[in-house]
Amino acid sequence: MLLFGDITVPLFIAFAFTALLAFAYHEFAHALVADRLGDDTPRRFGRMTLNPFVHLDLFGTLMLLLAGFGWASTPVNPRNLRGNPRTAHAIVAIAGPIANALMAVLWGLPLMTGLVEMSFAPDGAILPTVYQVCYTGVLINLVLFAFNLMPIPPLDGFTILVGLLPVEMAYRLEPLRQYGTIILLLVIFLLPRIGLNVIDLWLSPVLNNVMPILLGRG
Repeated sequence: MLLFGDITVPLFIAFAFTALLAFAYHEFAHALVADRLGDDTPRRFGRMTLNPFVHLDLFGTLMLLLAGFGWASTPVNPRNLRGNPRTAHAIVAIAGPIANALMAVLWGLPLMTGLVEMSFAPDGAILPTVYQVCYTGVLINLVLFAFNLMPIPPLDGFTILVGLLPVEMAYRLEPLRQYGTIILLLVIFLLPRIGLNVIDLWLSPVLNNVMPILLGRG
């Protein structure tokens, strides 16, 4: 989703820097938890690293930078996970949003503690201020945290939901995964055109209630 209206060069740089880290370490969290639960797939694909570029999808990254909406992915095989596959897969899934929540707090710490005061890059500047980077880091990570918890495929929230539901209900919902891309496109692009902006309704409670606290305004 496009998070900014009139984007300046400093704001774009702040967005690109914080968003790429947010996407990359969201995926690293998936890989790390899957590895700890017995699935060696992320390790075999070289995902057990803090190098952010390893975790990014080329086309998804380009879309993120050009359109404000992108994606990344982590190879995980739920059948390799220890214990109940649905429950274990749900634990792997929730690791990504938790990582974004933690990153939002980390970006917000300098603002909450007063170490960084509100300031903006002047007209004609190229680099963002520290405040702009921290602000954008909080925003991007909170959006990814909340957005990925939406209980629709192919988002993490759907995997978490399937892991929590009784077996029969989970079994009935599982086929929706094959239509995940279509469902997501409908939610993002079609529903807002007919007045049903589900994403804004889902994100608003987090952005309106949590973001002011992390910006030191709560």
